[in-house]
Amino acid sequence: MKKPKGLKKGDRVAIVSLSSGILGESFATHQLKLGKQRIKSFGLEPVTMPNALKGLDYLNKHPEARAQDLKVAFADDTISGIFCAIGGDDTFRLLSYLMEDNEFIQNVQNNPKIFSGFSDTTVNHLMFYRLGMESIYGLNILSDLAELEDEMLPYTKETFLKYFAGNELTAVPETQWWYEEREDFSAEAVGTKRTRHVETRGIEVLQGDKNVSGKLLGGCLESLYECLIGERYTEQKEIIQQYHIFPTLEEWKGKMMFLETSEEKPSPEKLEKMLNVLKEKGIFSVINGLIIGKPQNEVYYNEYKKIYREVIADDTMPILYNLPFGHAFPRTLLPYGLEVTVNIDKRTVTFDEPYFS
Repeated sequence: MKKPKGLKKGDRVAIVSLSSGILGESFATHQLKLGKQRIKSFGLEPVTMPNALKGLDYLNKHPEARAQDLKVAFADDTISGIFCAIGGDDTFRLLSYLMEDNEFIQNVQNNPKIFSGFSDTTVNHLMFYRLGMESIYGLNILSDLAELEDEMLPYTKETFLKYFAGNELTAVPETQWWYEEREDFSAEAVGTKRTRHVETRGIEVLQGDKNVSGKLLGGCLESLYECLIGERYTEQKEIIQQYHIFPTLEEWKGKMMFLETSEEKPSPEKLEKMLNVLKEKGIFSVINGLIIGKPQNEVYYNEYKKIYREVIADDTMPILYNLPFGHAFPRTLLPYGLEVTVNIDKRTVTFDEPYFS
């Protein structure tokens, strides 16, 4: 995997809307302002790409415009990092415009850049994985940098600093607090505190008694499921197959899989259904281990634990649970293709190599 360079002060970072166009709506103006201010506070220059603010309706009708922004960002040598505005549910519609553009592919492979986001961005990450570039399952603009509190969440701020050269993470940090998702994102909510709880559980050992290593590969479970089934959009499965976006069973072999569930908080029954699709593909029989993110707001926290064990049905598989990544708050960063080690006794995930070149 080709690694990007870490950020440094003075760098320009692009803001892209590759899924939902919510960042361009008038009701999100205060969040855009906050996000850009926070980027500047780190000594960086935010660059809003030409189509990123054209709103929900336009970007829904014009996936080619979303794709164009990503192409421009990779073609621009002055841009060092790319952060997604937010997730959504249809970024797969960009694939034909990207995977059939040789110039874009060459730019990705010859000039890798930081690319960060989560949720539906899983599909973009799998595309970059197919193209051989490391990307980061991590922070985005609306969920993290545009936090409505007077300051970014402390853990989030520390995570963003780890995107800078010479300041890389060497392990997934535990967190003192976890936070509930907001119900009010309006301008009136600016300056209000999130509901927070002491993180009393910490990283849990779900099962297994041996330490294992492997390269990170995974994402949002709903996104992975949709890649294989196309339940929400019937054409998604065909497009994913056409461009070979979902990793083959051979590519899953020996990997450290990471999974997390979305803000939709799937029922235990839906979780079981989605996991069984991955199981039928043989994935759980070839990976080295599994790390699972905290369910948002801890909804179905214990029910999920039971289902993971029952579906995998192999108590020798090392599984860590309740890690701070994905849709839970706060979240860390996980670089695709990075070699990591899970230590069961210490309940840790350590990075065995740097994630920047």
